[in-house]
Amino acid sequence: MVLNFTKMHGIGNDYIYVDCFKEQFTVDDAVTYAPILSNRHYSIGADGIILIMPSNIADVQMRMFNYDGSESEMCGNGIRCVAKYAYDNNISRNNPMKIKTLRGILEAKLFIKNDEVDSVEINMDSPILEGLKIPTTINKERIIDEPINIDGKTYYFTCVSMGNPHCVIFVDSIDDIDISKIGSYIENNSIFPNRTNVEFVEIINRGEVKQRTWERGSGETLACGTGASAVCVAGFISGRTDNVILNHLLGGDLVLRYENDTVFMKGEARYCFNGTVKI
Repeated sequence: MVLNFTKMHGIGNDYIYVDCFKEQFTVDDAVTYAPILSNRHYSIGADGIILIMPSNIADVQMRMFNYDGSESEMCGNGIRCVAKYAYDNNISRNNPMKIKTLRGILEAKLFIKNDEVDSVEINMDSPILEGLKIPTTINKERIIDEPINIDGKTYYFTCVSMGNPHCVIFVDSIDDIDISKIGSYIENNSIFPNRTNVEFVEIINRGEVKQRTWERGSGETLACGTGASAVCVAGFISGRTDNVILNHLLGGDLVLRYENDTVFMKGEARYCFNGTVKI
């Protein structure tokens, strides 16, 4: 099989996008080939694969698969790229655009430049804060500054689900954290029955933060949109930040807003290249 694909990124969070309106590439194929095609040394290289698919209840549907082949409910940076691809390639010219995800149907507001999408604001819907629904094994209405001991040091985490689980840890300096060691330990901790994404956050001021992300199934990534949304919520409910923040991730910046129990995320979406690969 020869597969046509488009490589895209949202502030460095890069995926292999497959247009399933044109390509005969299934969910089972994505599970099988995500680890192969995502390999950065021996193949295309990416954080995973995202399928752009038809939907009878939305303008377009996305399915997202991590580097290890596991499927995630949502990807904030990925969904912006899906909206850009769908608009630029005339799959849908609706603005706002409705995109079906395993999180539900989300709305994308498109910002157009020279008849192409330049940036996208996603209505990320309401965060899930109840411990068992995130899910965690902690039966609390909200999990805020919960302690966890790792190698004799105590860290404090706040849990938020944006359709996928996040564990947010505020630290003095994100540069002093062993992301791989601590992120992997928490991702696979029994507290999180479906594993979890882990965000390490350094506060600059009440309206500005820096973030590094250990992404479930992929390892450290340059950016995570659902993670940045979770950070916005976690910072606000823990009293550390305002409801609007500028978030500096390794790959670039996102603007987050948390109001009326809804999170809005705005950022860029970019093409890398088109290609074909024999699989």
